[in-house]
Amino acid sequence: MKAICGIDLGGTKIEGVLLQINANTYQVLDRQRVPTEKEKGYDHIIDQIKQLIENLESTNNYKIETLGIGTPGTLDPTTQKIKNSNTTCLNGKPLKKDLEKALNVPIQMANDANCFALAEATLGIVPNQIQDPKIVFGVILGTGVGGGLVVDGQVISGRQGICGEWGHNFLDNAGYECFCGQKGCVETIISGTALEKYYAEQSGGFKKLKDILALHLAGTDPLATATIKRLLQYFGKAIAQIINLIDPEAIVLGGGVGNIDLLYTEGIEQVKKYVFNDRLDTKILKPKLGDSAGVFGAAMLVYPTKT
Repeated sequence: MKAICGIDLGGTKIEGVLLQINANTYQVLDRQRVPTEKEKGYDHIIDQIKQLIENLESTNNYKIETLGIGTPGTLDPTTQKIKNSNTTCLNGKPLKKDLEKALNVPIQMANDANCFALAEATLGIVPNQIQDPKIVFGVILGTGVGGGLVVDGQVISGRQGICGEWGHNFLDNAGYECFCGQKGCVETIISGTALEKYYAEQSGGFKKLKDILALHLAGTDPLATATIKRLLQYFGKAIAQIINLIDPEAIVLGGGVGNIDLLYTEGIEQVKKYVFNDRLDTKILKPKLGDSAGVFGAAMLVYPTKT
């Protein structure tokens, strides 16, 4: 058996997979999880990853020779330390170096948004829609906003490890203050968190985004409608920024907000208004892999036939 192994390091769980790949098809040989238990600290997370690898090897009687890992935050190319992680005990730590020492295998590492983009570009929805796609952008629209760029089947991390951090581009002064220190970032306008905050400010009462959407669709709450219209308008502007800059063949929308069907109809009509072209050829797609995308993308970081 020849397989590739990926680890998705999450805030509450660490998931590992063994995959066999043939062209754009795959077979899951095994998939296991252990709790992250991040409150126990950095060294404990390394121990948990080590335990997960040992479990995969013993269960399958297989020696893992290389490993792809998707992380919250980014490995800084200069310092080789993790930054911008919401699992804060990882920040400032040489995670790749320490894991290579603990596991005695070479490791490729990328953030979780890049892994999502890579999985959907290589094993997910994009190959079903486009033959040999060159440029794919993966969007995470959830409690926060992120992104990842894949070119010719490879993740592009950039000089500072921040390629794809579209959620922290300025979008409009109508946005809120952002944890990054700026105001009006994409994340502060069209994330689920920002939309819920907007509705609460307008109405005086908090509701979850799914309930706001339901009220809009029912036509019973003008403030819910204003919130969803806000999402669609600024989604159009924000996605057009990506298209005007890198002109991808496909953009795949992940995260909870990305499940809103209106983004693929009215949202696309808004994108058309702001793209620097007389038509919109970029496909804007729903993801195919669901919660498998992160761990599958991690495995694809070490896919041996990539060029």
